[in-house]
Amino acid sequence: MSDKSYQIKENNQVMIQGGEKKVMKKILSVALSTAMAFSMFASVAFGDDALNTQQKYDVLKEAKIFSGYPDGSAGLDKEMTRAEFAKVLVGIMGLEPIQGKASFKDKNYKASKWPAPYVEAVYSAGLMQGKNTTKMIFDFNGKITVQEMAKVLVVAQKLEIPTETNNNASDWAKGYVQAAINAGLVDAKANPKANATRAQLVEVAYDIYLSQQKPKVVSYEVKEDGKVVEFKLANNEVVKVTLETPLKANTATEVKFTHNNYNYTESVTWVVTAATKIDSVSATNYKEVVVKFDGEVEAKTAENEDNYKVTGVTFESAKLSADKRTVTLLVAQNSVQDLPQQKDAKIEIKGVKNSDGSKTFNETVTFRAVDTQLPEVTEVKGLGTKAFKVVFSEPVKSTTASNISNYKIDGKAVSGWVKFTYPNVAFITTDIAVGEHTLTLQGVEDYAGFKVSPVDVKFTVAEDTTAPEVVSVKTKDLTKVEVEFNESVKSVDKVYHTSSAKTADKVEIKDNVVILTFSTESKRLSVGENTIYLEGVRDYSDNSANREAKVTPVLDTERPTVSGVDVEVKSSSTALTVNFSEDVNDNDAKNRDNYILKNSKGEVVTDKGFNKGKPVNAPVWAKNKQGQEVHNRVVIESIGKLPAGKYTLEIANIRDTAAIGNTMVPQTLSFDVTNTDELQLVRAWYDASDRDDLYIDIQFNRAVATSGNGNALDINKYSYVTGNVYKVFPTKNAPQPTLRNADTVRITIPKADFKNYVDELKNADIRVTNVADQNGNYLSALQTPIRSSVEIAIDSVKATADNKVTVEFEGNIASVVSSDFTFDGKSGVAGEPKFNNGKTTVEFTLNGKLNPTALGNLVVSPEPQTSDYLGHKIEAGKTYGIKDGIAPKAESASTVTGDVYVDVKFNENIKVYYAPDAFKVFVGGESAKVVGATLKAGTTDTARIQLEKAIPAGSAVQVNIPSGKFVVDTEGNAAEEVYQTVEVK
Repeated sequence: MSDKSYQIKENNQVMIQGGEKKVMKKILSVALSTAMAFSMFASVAFGDDALNTQQKYDVLKEAKIFSGYPDGSAGLDKEMTRAEFAKVLVGIMGLEPIQGKASFKDKNYKASKWPAPYVEAVYSAGLMQGKNTTKMIFDFNGKITVQEMAKVLVVAQKLEIPTETNNNASDWAKGYVQAAINAGLVDAKANPKANATRAQLVEVAYDIYLSQQKPKVVSYEVKEDGKVVEFKLANNEVVKVTLETPLKANTATEVKFTHNNYNYTESVTWVVTAATKIDSVSATNYKEVVVKFDGEVEAKTAENEDNYKVTGVTFESAKLSADKRTVTLLVAQNSVQDLPQQKDAKIEIKGVKNSDGSKTFNETVTFRAVDTQLPEVTEVKGLGTKAFKVVFSEPVKSTTASNISNYKIDGKAVSGWVKFTYPNVAFITTDIAVGEHTLTLQGVEDYAGFKVSPVDVKFTVAEDTTAPEVVSVKTKDLTKVEVEFNESVKSVDKVYHTSSAKTADKVEIKDNVVILTFSTESKRLSVGENTIYLEGVRDYSDNSANREAKVTPVLDTERPTVSGVDVEVKSSSTALTVNFSEDVNDNDAKNRDNYILKNSKGEVVTDKGFNKGKPVNAPVWAKNKQGQEVHNRVVIESIGKLPAGKYTLEIANIRDTAAIGNTMVPQTLSFDVTNTDELQLVRAWYDASDRDDLYIDIQFNRAVATSGNGNALDINKYSYVTGNVYKVFPTKNAPQPTLRNADTVRITIPKADFKNYVDELKNADIRVTNVADQNGNYLSALQTPIRSSVEIAIDSVKATADNKVTVEFEGNIASVVSSDFTFDGKSGVAGEPKFNNGKTTVEFTLNGKLNPTALGNLVVSPEPQTSDYLGHKIEAGKTYGIKDGIAPKAESASTVTGDVYVDVKFNENIKVYYAPDAFKVFVGGESAKVVGATLKAGTTDTARIQLEKAIPAGSAVQVNIPSGKFVVDTEGNAAEEVYQTVEVK
């Protein structure tokens, strides 16, 4: 809670109304009667220790609580009788004197005497009992001691009695006295057993009197977005408090204010239903982002995955929690990439409205995806006697969750197959008896590489005889319908709306939700009510029924927006990727006229592939990892690199893909073009062969600037380090550095200084600062050793086919002599050198084939002639191991009539990762259902594909496996696409 003191900006006038209770009337009358007394001491009253005892007495006297002596004196030093104390107690506690009654038997104690009404009042209230309760003696003329006064006040104030005491009171009074001391009613230095003085009672009475007069806060109201709180007091007064810092929604906060000289501290909670801010964004795995709001958000906009953007990531869904405060975003299976791992990333949240429509969120939030948790099994559920469902705590990899060998029932292997539903649900189809069972599970892996700990989970199987029933249905525009059922759905035979001709273009089943897409224009839903017909809705117990649901679509009226432009600097071009908030119209997105590029001066760009600012190359869709087009990201590619600098891209006239297309408001996006690869030092060497001058050559990984701040031809930017001492090159009578070629700078040291440098340079490092490339990107690496001679190293050697090897050289190779190289004893012909970022790649075509299981070595000639632009030769006589980059190939496929297995033999050792729909087998021209794939037992090079049904005699069989990580070699190289005609035995 806040301990900040908030100042009152405005107070309402005091309003006092009558009440029904006599005690309240008494208190209010006392308050009114003391108004004059308060005003008398306004200049000093109510400050810390502002009033002395006499002044406090005067206030209490005016309030009829104390009475003076006949001579007008206060008698503050005099001791008090018990009757006098009773009278004061009645006044400060707001009690009514009781007339006409005399309960005690003291001499001269009569109802007609002045003490009786006050004594009877405190006795009736239980505050004072008398000196002798058996004989009913009050001792009204007797003196009251400090400890007796303390007990009465502690009881009256209902104070807590402490267990530890530190005072000289009588044993019976120690606790009361300590409580009074702790509450500030009694001075710790006072003698508890001494008679109380009128001065002591004045001090106590004044504090209690003030506390009794302070009206309590009975309610409050928060206004003006948490900036103002209006407090209602018990006397119906309203106090308006304006805060320096607005309240946080739904968070208890201490608010302090002063009113009519009373200090108040109240706990205030601004209860807000509609969200006012984004509380947090987090990711505990690499496939889900959780966005939390401080209140409720609108379901329509919150569940639109297009309203959330992380660069390079595509979200396939946005699910709003039951309390409408949390959105969980799921990265699409075909996303260009997963969430950035263990580093800061930004998410743009645009167009999400709160529940009452008073706020629309358009913010960018930084978050970090960190996965430190092992995946867990959160649910195992029997789906009748033919299947069960396993739910994991987070998204898991299909290849591991679909591996049937990872599941055991009651300690036995499962005979069946797995249908994995992204991101975290596996359906295992197998016969299973009614009753309790134990699932043993292991080997399932999440996207951080963590595997679920081996676990045993008990679950119960019961008969299921009822087909799925519709629970709810909702639409997204006129093209998408989500139908939720009361149980997991295995399949749906046919789906259409209105008439059987308007069938769904796509039917996707995710557990108990069937997602229908009517993308064809003639099949879209109508604006009014539609009836959705689902024929043959089947569960995992094979219960089937026809279902229907009525739904009225909500039209998409949100305009598309552009959230940003991503820049990628390639070797010979610059790619600009425009990120839209949602999928956009194909024709609009690819229309060159809808884009205009301008430079930092506001001038249209007229070169590098732009004509009057419009791209020469037609814009194209970006693609994800699987090569599929992503229709909310458009790529514009230049012809040649755009110079480094600031640019704007104007975009207009682009519609979304809604049934009634929404056109974007024209936008201008600013972005910077820089080279994404930092300038680096490659090497440095000196040449002392010339007897006149000493030359030092410094090579960078690309062409350097020769003017401006990053000018590489400035001698002051170069120094050298020898023995941890920095030294500079001569500047008098020495020429400025020159270029040997675009990426190499030469420093010349004249003959006169020659001898001073040769010995030092033998063991020195060159140091370079503030040098930039031609795009204005500055040097990152500062220092590199100076060599006395230069030989070009080979960085890597990799076979990409059995007759092709790619060699990567350090530096810019100008001349490649093929005879300098032999590959496992075979010669090769060098292709054209390709230079990029300080390295040269050359592909060699061999005159023979390498053995994929034993690739051998590359051996360099002892006197090579291959050299770079400056004539430096490659390192002589070196041997390099050839790394495996060859994709495995299928050599043959076979099966046996009546068997359920198809075997595919590869040309090297492999690993097999089964994924649904990746392995396809066609029997007699018809697709056969594949239920698993693994390495054939007893082999290291053969994939075994399992079918649901045996192969009939005389069938023509073909097998297809797409290129990907479904079959890989021991080095992780994905196999080439398999399309084999199967030999049937």
